Amino acid sequence: MERGSKLSRSLTGLLVGTSSIIQQRTFGVSPVAAAIQKMTRVRVVDNSSLGNTPYHRAPRVIHVYTKNGVGKVGDRVLLAIKGQKKKALIVGHKMPGERMSPRFDSNNVVLIEENGNPTGTRIKVPIPTHLRKLEGDFSKVLAIASSFV
Repeated sequence: MERGSKLSRSLTGLLVGTSSIIQQRTFGVSPVAAAIQKMTRVRVVDNSSLGNTPYHRAPRVIHVYTKNGVGKVGDRVLLAIKGQKKKALIVGHKMPGERMSPRFDSNNVVLIEENGNPTGTRIKVPIPTHLRKLEGDFSKVLAIASSFV
C-alpha cells in the first residue's frame, strides 16, 4: 500500500509542477494583420463621379495585385463599386506600416483607369509623401493631390 501511495504522490507532484510551468509560459502568437486584402471596405477619396455619389454598399476590394494578396500604400487593387469593377490605387490604410509613415483613420483609395491615369481631377485628403519615391508610376496622381503628409 505504501508503495502505491508514494508513486501516486510523486506523480501528483510531477503533474502539478508541469501544470505550473505550462501556466507560466505565455505563447506569443500574434494574429496576422493585413493592411488591405480581399473584401476590405474602402473609401474613395477623389472627386470622380463614380466614387462620390452615395450608394447603399461601400466599395470593396475584390483583388489585390501583389504576390501575397496584401495591399499597402502604392499598390493597385480591383474594386467592386456600384455593380462595376474598377481599378484603384491605395493612398492610405488604417494598419500601421513602416516607421515614419502615416496611419490613416480609413482605408483610402483613388480610382484609376486601365492605363494608370486617375479618374478624378482632385484628391480630397492628404496623401503620404512615401508615394513620391514611386513617382514614375503615379506622377499624375501626385499632380492632382492637394496636400501631403
